[in-house]
Order: sequence, then structure tokens, then C-alpha cells
Amino acid sequence: MALKDYFKNYPNEKGYFGEFGGSFIPPVLEEEMNRINEAYYSISKSHKFISELRSIRKHFQGRPTPVYYCNRLSEKYGGRIYLKREDLNHSGAHKLNHCMGEALLAKYMGKKKLIAETGAGQHGVALATAAAYFGLECEIHMGEVDIAKQQPNVLRMKILGATIVPVTHGLKTLKEAVDSAFQAYLKDPVNTIYCIGSVVGPHPFPMMVRDFQRVVGIEARDQFQEMTGELPDNVVACVGGGSNAMGIFSAFLDDPDTKLHGVEPAGRGIDKVGEHAATLSLGKPGIIHGFKCYLLQDEKGEPAPVYSIASGLDYPGVGPEHSMLKDMAKAEYHYIDDQECIDSFFELSRLEGIIPALESAHAVAYAVKLAKANPKQSILVNLSGRGDKDLDYILENYGFPEDKK
Repeated sequence: MALKDYFKNYPNEKGYFGEFGGSFIPPVLEEEMNRINEAYYSISKSHKFISELRSIRKHFQGRPTPVYYCNRLSEKYGGRIYLKREDLNHSGAHKLNHCMGEALLAKYMGKKKLIAETGAGQHGVALATAAAYFGLECEIHMGEVDIAKQQPNVLRMKILGATIVPVTHGLKTLKEAVDSAFQAYLKDPVNTIYCIGSVVGPHPFPMMVRDFQRVVGIEARDQFQEMTGELPDNVVACVGGGSNAMGIFSAFLDDPDTKLHGVEPAGRGIDKVGEHAATLSLGKPGIIHGFKCYLLQDEKGEPAPVYSIASGLDYPGVGPEHSMLKDMAKAEYHYIDDQECIDSFFELSRLEGIIPALESAHAVAYAVKLAKANPKQSILVNLSGRGDKDLDYILENYGFPEDKK
């Protein structure tokens, strides 16, 4: 299927990517989701909306972000490793790409308040940034475990004027934050909009977030061709829900010679439930948070407990489009454990002067493995965020590499 047809056909009218996606939500939300869907299709295609969003991308976000060649990392490990520098996007990650789009849509729909969940805090910061830009209220739900791990981002959200709602039930991480945010949204869906933080949730959110994130792939494809005269042999991105990966994958779906690699967290090991979040590698189809996807499940078929050193990746589900791409064998999905992630965090920092987010360090770690195995190939990594938010946690729990010698 040609690329131009891909985006017309996926998702279909009911929000399905193959067998995945859809909308499994309470009746009270169905009418509001239909309104959001209709507004997105009409407003987002208008010249006024597109012009305003393009202006925001250029003058507020600082796009396009550059593609950078990692000379020293490539010399050490082989291959030709490049980074799409989403860490240089305003607010420090790719998340602002869809948050500004969702907030602009909310403004056009007359909404007064943005509600969202966050794990690593980057989505929360981005949405708080968008709310401040447009003069909207902002409420962010965040698990207590992640609040403790990601204090710098918690403070940034508060400075930007957002209200932080601590989530104290269950594992107190990302899944529970989504549960809490959904419940808050149910109380007033007319005046609020739930700005989902990834390519997950009921239709139309997986489609909307992907579309807003496509700017990453569009830029990266042109930049890489300009730099090298060809397309990359491999594109690598971390996958939790999967927004940064879908953003960059979207530009290469019709290129058979470019392999797409999603990288999930193996955490403390994939042999025990609750110690990882390798959903596409070990999950099976199920329903969570209003949509069908690959899902890590317990013996009763309920979402299993998950863990990752990277708060933005510890989710038992995954985007329905990734689920479809796995089944189509259009993308391959791998996993990286905590120690491999930490090692790459320091390697990129010290060899290239770029401190990555722990989420992004998973992708860098796999890129290094790929480079060792394929020293003549080019590898484009979506560096989805910067690591300022993770410094205190890493140093408190792991210290510097030289301290262990």
C-alpha cells in the first residue's frame, strides 16, 4: 500500500488500525469524543488552524530541530549514528508537538481547561506550557512514585501554573495517573478536554497525536537526505505509549530499505511480571483505557504491573498503530534493560556532550547494539528528550560510573 493511501486508511472511520484501536468508553463520553473527532477533521484542515500551528512551531517551539551526526559515538561503536534532536524542542522533549496542537484544538472548540496524565513529567510540562500560551487552566495527574522521581519537572509544571494531582492508588505510576485523569475528565467533559500524552486512548486520540507528531518525521527525512544524499538504513525510537516513535516512523513507512526499530524497557529483567514494560515483545491483545492494543496482562486478563527506570515508559499498553505495525512486520520491537540504559546515558553525555532523557537512552542503547552488529549501516535515533529531569534520580541511585571502579 502506498504511503499516501496509508494515512487515508489508518485508522478507519471507527478508529481501528487493523484489529487494534477503537473506542471502548462510557456512553457519557461517546458524544463528546464524536465532537472532538468532528472538530479535529474540520478545524485541523482549515488554513487558519494550519497557519497558526506552523507559526507556533517556528516562532515558539523553535522548529525545525536539527539532525546531528554522533562522530565520537560512531567511531567507538561502528556504524553511522545520527540523532534527531527533539531534546532541543522548547520544553525539552517531543511532547510539545502534540500538546500545542491539542491545546489549539481546545481553544477552537471553546474549552476552558486541559486535563492530562504524565509519567516522566515531560507531557505535563509541555501541556502546562501550552495552557500558559493559550491562557487555559491545566490539571496534571501524576503518580506519587513519579512525583518523587521527577521533581524538576513537577516544579516546572507548578511554575507554569498547572495544578498537580498526586495519584496515591495502585503502583502510583503512569497507568494509575491515566485512570485518575480519565475520572476527572468524566466530571465535566463539556468544558474540559483530556489531552492524552501519547498515541494511546480511544479514537480519535491515537490518530491526532500521531498526526501532530508527524512533523518530526517530515523534518528528519528531509534533513537526513540533505546531509547524506540518502535515507537511513535504520530508524530507532523508544516506545512506551509510542508517540515519539510514531512521529519519526511515519515518514519512513513506505521505504522498504529503511528498517524501523522500537525499543521498550526490559527494566530489571523480562522473566518476571512487574519487572519490565516490554509490551510489544511479551504482551497479547487486550483492552485498556478505552482502546485495544498489545497489553501486558496478569492471570485474570487485567493489565499487569509494570516497571521501568524511565517513568515515561512504564505503561502496560502501547499505541494501537504500533500494535498493527508489529503484526504487519513493518516495524521490529526490541528491549533494553535498566543498566544498558544507564550506560548509554553516560556514554552519550561524555562522548557527545548531550545528556539524554532515560527514555531516549533506551533508544541510544539499542542503536549502539545495532551499530556494533552492522558497522556499515546508518542509524537515525529519535532523541525524544533531554535528561535534566533524571539527574537527581540517577545520581542518587546509580552514582557516577567512576565511583564504582
